[in-house]
Amino acid sequence: MTGESDLKRLLSGMRPELHDGRYVFCTVPGPAAPAGTTPVATVLEAEGLTLVLRQEDADAAGLAYAYVAGWITLRIHSALDAVGLTGAFAAELAAHGLSCNVVAGYHHDHLFVAFERAAEAVAVLEALAAHSAE
Repeated sequence: MTGESDLKRLLSGMRPELHDGRYVFCTVPGPAAPAGTTPVATVLEAEGLTLVLRQEDADAAGLAYAYVAGWITLRIHSALDAVGLTGAFAAELAAHGLSCNVVAGYHHDHLFVAFERAAEAVAVLEALAAHSAE
């Protein structure tokens, strides 16, 4: 199934969904996540394996982290080669003083924003979607 690539449709159809819980970014040496952890995303870098996982999983595994995030999924199926979506929502979030870490999955984009401002970020994205539908 091919994802959407039209920017107007991508923005108007984002349907941001805030997941329950707190999520953190950790790093471990080597190519595998520690036993007992279930990352929602991983990135293998030269310096180690980055894990994005629930805060309670990181705490239970004794993993260090410095950033606690809320996880927002944009529910539109975006094409991996779509142009402009990340720039558009990142600029809008930045205009409201909100940082954003983005992970692209095969079907959806996943945004990690400061936990204490996650609901605000959803509201900003919903407003952007509504404005884009006009």
